[in-house]
Amino acid sequence: MRLDRVGDVVLSTPAIKATRDAYPDSYIVFMVRPHAYDIIRGNPYVDEVIACDKEKGVRGFFGIWRLAMRVRRYAFDLAVVLHPTTRSHLIVFLSGIAERIGYDKKAGWLLTRQVPHTKQFGLRHERDYALDLLRYARIEAKECLLHVPIHHEREVTVDAFFRRNNIAHGERVIVIHPGASCPSKRWPPERFAQVADACAEKYRARIVIIAGPEDTSCGRKVALLMQRDHVDLSGMTVIGDLASIFKRAQLFISNDSGPVHIASAVGVPVISIFGRSDRGLSPARWGPTGERDIALHKDVGCDVCLAHNCARGFECLRAITVDDVLAAAAKILG
Repeated sequence: MRLDRVGDVVLSTPAIKATRDAYPDSYIVFMVRPHAYDIIRGNPYVDEVIACDKEKGVRGFFGIWRLAMRVRRYAFDLAVVLHPTTRSHLIVFLSGIAERIGYDKKAGWLLTRQVPHTKQFGLRHERDYALDLLRYARIEAKECLLHVPIHHEREVTVDAFFRRNNIAHGERVIVIHPGASCPSKRWPPERFAQVADACAEKYRARIVIIAGPEDTSCGRKVALLMQRDHVDLSGMTVIGDLASIFKRAQLFISNDSGPVHIASAVGVPVISIFGRSDRGLSPARWGPTGERDIALHKDVGCDVCLAHNCARGFECLRAITVDDVLAAAAKILG
C-alpha cells in the first residue's frame, strides 16, 4: 500500500519487482490513491491495482470498513504499508491480514511489525527506504529500477498532441515542467522561460510545457514569457500521458515533483531543481535516480527550513541561476 503522491508511488515500484522475484507464484495487489492508479496499472509484476478513494466512499470509519471487507475476501498473507497513514493501518488491520509491516507512527500499533520511522532525517533515498522495509518481510531486492508502464491509449493521445503541433518524429524535444506542490519547490517562471528559450535556440529543440490542472496558470505564465516557438500543454494532460510524452523527449527540466520520477523511470535525462535545506526534503532523499540525471540544489545557510513559510523569499531557489540549468543541460546534451 502507498496512499500518497504520484512520485512517491513511482519510487516504490522497485519494491513490487523485488516482491515478485521473492515470491514468483504469489498474487500481488498494490493499493494506491486514484491519481496514482495509472502509475501501477499495467505493471507486469502486479496482478491487480486497488484504488482507495477517500473522496468517493473511503472516508470515515464505515468507508474504511467497507474497503477493508472487500480486501478481506482476498485472504492475504502479508501487507506492506510503504507510507504511514492511519487509514492505511486501519484497512490492513480490519482486513484480517496476518502479517502487517510498516512504520511506528500514525496508529502503527495496528501493525504486527513496527519499523522505526526515520525518513525525516534523509539518510537514504526514498526508493531505498521502500526496499529496506521489505527486508522485514524477508525480501531482498536484486535491483532498484523504477518502472512506469506506457499505455496504448495514452500513446494514441500523445501522438495526436504531437501531430497537432507539428512535432515531427525524430525532432529534438525538451519538456519543461514549472509546477510543484508547494511554493518552496517552484523555481521562478521567468527563469524557466529563459532556459526554454536558450535551449530552443542552442539545441534547435521543440519546447513542450506541461503542467497539471492545479499548476495550469504557472505553465501558461512560462508560455507567455517565452520568445521562442513552443507547445503549451498546460492543463491538457493527465498522469497517464506523461510516460508517453517523456519517451519522445531528450531532456526533462522540472522542479522537484512527481513527474521527475516518471521521467527517470522512462529513461529520459532529468534536470531537477531543488530548494529547501531540510535533509528529509532534499535531493539526498528525493533526487532523480537515472544515471544521467542532475539535481540542482544550493545551501544558502538556513539553520531551519520553514518550507512554504520561508522568511527569506525562497533564497535557496533564487540561488539557482539560469546559467546553472543551462550548464547542466550542456552536460547532458553536449
